[in-house]
Amino acid sequence: MKLKTSNPKEDGFFAPGEFNLHEETYMIWPERADNWRNGGKPAQTAYVEVAKAIAMFEPVTMLVSKKQYQNARHLLPESIRVMEMSNNDAWIKDYGPIYVMNQKGEIRGVDCRFNAWGGLLDGLYFPWDQDDLIAEKLCEFNHIDYYSLKEFILEGCSIHLDGDGTLYTTEEVLLSEGRNGKLSKEEIEEVLKAYCNVEKIIWLKQGFFLDETNGDIDNMLNVVRPGEIVLTWTEDLDDPQYEISKAAYEQLKNETDAKGRRLTIHKMLMPEPMYITTEESQGVDPVNGMLPRFPGDRLTATYVSYYTANGGIVYPLFNDKNDQAAGILLEKLYPDRKIIGVPAREILLGGGNIHCIAQSVPKNK
Repeated sequence: MKLKTSNPKEDGFFAPGEFNLHEETYMIWPERADNWRNGGKPAQTAYVEVAKAIAMFEPVTMLVSKKQYQNARHLLPESIRVMEMSNNDAWIKDYGPIYVMNQKGEIRGVDCRFNAWGGLLDGLYFPWDQDDLIAEKLCEFNHIDYYSLKEFILEGCSIHLDGDGTLYTTEEVLLSEGRNGKLSKEEIEEVLKAYCNVEKIIWLKQGFFLDETNGDIDNMLNVVRPGEIVLTWTEDLDDPQYEISKAAYEQLKNETDAKGRRLTIHKMLMPEPMYITTEESQGVDPVNGMLPRFPGDRLTATYVSYYTANGGIVYPLFNDKNDQAAGILLEKLYPDRKIIGVPAREILLGGGNIHCIAQSVPKNK
């Protein structure tokens, strides 16, 4: 395991799409009572179900704090590995390594900085120091060479890759003052092109309405395969999300990807607007430094935040009329994968969704 002083592009490494084969998946056990209601118990149940669903297709490792190790080991099936690792919260897709590979199938990691979606300016919790160490720790643990960006802030949920030269993101996130406020859009593009080895970056203006992360791309779209995406959609003209999704659609239908392909865009209806209840809000411990959960706060509920596993798709269920429609669309888009829905409201209450809580390691050839 070596810390590389070059960059992936120079070394012929690129970031693959999430639909490529995985070696394994990592998750982090939720527990902090100032984000997850009732001491994290309902969220833990949801994480167990997501882990079990992913484990049908690929090995899963759950990272757990020392005080929750025995609880997690008891609740998770034996087939899921449980490993102690310090953390601040449970969003590994955002701060795990961004994995890159070369044509030989060799895997390396990219360790970007994480500051809880905005640092002291508009971040969502403090401290975040243990989360920021996880990418480095996982590369060390798995004997993977890695690159380290000492100051560049980048969350895994803020980018989507097609593995064929194209990266999708939002201006709302990557140009936010709390991330890389001193860098221009062009300078940020240079970093992304060097460390993900992409040729073209497609910037959406906005992410999901009132997304507390400032608008991560993974609540707006998911990549089915190169040249083909699903987009969060609503037919409700009075919903603030309508104008955001419409603007994204109008932009994307006129875009071409890095290889010159016109994009095939599938509109994925989101559930009816969902809001935090008084009971759910009261179950969260109010602590200074953590974004509070107020009754009536809108949740960023969308089906595009699904996990693409080796032989399956694990997507969120919200007990909504559009749950079934989302499953039918996914069956059409992924005929060779098994489609599994998992109740996800408890994950949503913490600020994210299924795509945010699982990080895949690409399979080397």
